[in-house]
Amino acid sequence: MTASQLQDLMIARLALGAGGTQRRWRTVVGPVRLHDPETHAHCNWSVAPSGGAREIAEVERLLDTLRLEQPIVTPG
Repeated sequence: MTASQLQDLMIARLALGAGGTQRRWRTVVGPVRLHDPETHAHCNWSVAPSGGAREIAEVERLLDTLRLEQPIVTPG
């Protein structure tokens, strides 16, 4: 899976599960940052959500699941 596909997956799941628009969730989630697998062997990506406390909590809950499902992503 690529970083952009992962971001699209996050946005879709958040919009369906928590409500709101995909545009708003894209702003809250922000870009997917990739890290070197040599230094981040268990999960090579991260996001830094910004928004309200409820929105950030929704994102963090989803991230826990996605880190298990998609621990390694590729650029793109």
